[in-house]
Amino acid sequence: MRVITDWHLHSKYSRACSQELTLENNALWCEKKGVNVLGTADFTHPKWFAEIKKKLEEAEQGMFKLKGSDSKMRYMLTTEVAQIYKKDGAVRRIHNIILAPTIASVEAIIKALTDRGCNLSADGRPILGIESEELMKILIGVDEKIMLIPAHAWTPWFSVFGSKSGFNSLEACYGTMAKYIYAIETGLSSDPLMNRRLSALDNLMLISNSDAHSPRNFGREANVFEMDPDKITYDEFLRIFKERDTSKFKYTIEFYPEEGKYHVDGHADCQFFCDPTETKRLGGKCPKCGKRLTVGVLSRVQELADRPASAPDASFKSIVPLEIIIAECLGVSGAGSKKVQAMYERLIKEVGTEFTVLLDAPISEIAKVNATIAQAVDRVRIGQLNIRPGYDGIFGKVKIFPDDHEMRRKQLSIL
Repeated sequence: MRVITDWHLHSKYSRACSQELTLENNALWCEKKGVNVLGTADFTHPKWFAEIKKKLEEAEQGMFKLKGSDSKMRYMLTTEVAQIYKKDGAVRRIHNIILAPTIASVEAIIKALTDRGCNLSADGRPILGIESEELMKILIGVDEKIMLIPAHAWTPWFSVFGSKSGFNSLEACYGTMAKYIYAIETGLSSDPLMNRRLSALDNLMLISNSDAHSPRNFGREANVFEMDPDKITYDEFLRIFKERDTSKFKYTIEFYPEEGKYHVDGHADCQFFCDPTETKRLGGKCPKCGKRLTVGVLSRVQELADRPASAPDASFKSIVPLEIIIAECLGVSGAGSKKVQAMYERLIKEVGTEFTVLLDAPISEIAKVNATIAQAVDRVRIGQLNIRPGYDGIFGKVKIFPDDHEMRRKQLSIL
């Protein structure tokens, strides 16, 4: 069966995150989205971990469900941690995802970090003054089944390869413990084709997750597996990663990387962005104010790449979130508007989950609900759209139809 996972998200105890992020609410949104396995997120936060222990129970090995629920959706124990430390003469800011197999192993992680003076109650994504190599040693010492995955690996400010505070290799970051890294997270601003330009990543799985700060963003990036229903366990996911079993790990679901908020170089204050070639011509400075440009993911990939981009393959599928598609088709500015939500709920009811609409449903079936949305989904599937790229913390702006799309206007007039 197809199993879609999203392991990187946050709870209501993380800064700038929705209070709608509850275990119950998250499960409901997973049913709408079509996400089968969701990370708990933030398991180091004492209040959130108390809710996890109170409200969840183990259903299969390393897989948890809401107590008293018949839902087939499952949780895995996950968190993201931020690390700020000095190494090799530079301040490093690294984010890592941690996946754990048991409640006991999480309790041991919490104790180990608390014993080292880490403040775990200030934020759902705690800031640790621990080097990444040392963190990996702590985790392996707790339980060899714990997985650490570099988060949004190319983001300028907080990642292993980030232009502002990262490293040029996994070994430089994780040292002797790099051998325990089985996967990296591509992040919203890059895709597998970009990552495969770096041969050092050939032996790693490339995964994608939403990094959601609200339930409606679940699955904007995700991972797709083909698994036997009775083998959906933590140990099986671990085996797939360690063995790079592509017969089970089929592909990732990706933002178009231009949608991500750090894809190209730029300066948000001046609303200026450019590609890597132009950045070099400008000497890395904003032509409007003279300040340094924030070097984005595309530039950083080109800097570290040791081979050209390969031809497109089946290792990923690019999407635009359904609410964004609906908003453009209905001519409204806010994806969270009542009009958009009403159409979203109708599509979910009459066609299927969001992933069914975006990836699977015949266009003719979607057209029975709304012909314009059906055409838009078709255009997204084949990549027939325009995106003003994201830069310096500003998300890219997707435009599916050209401005003079008369058919869309006519259809809108009779909605």
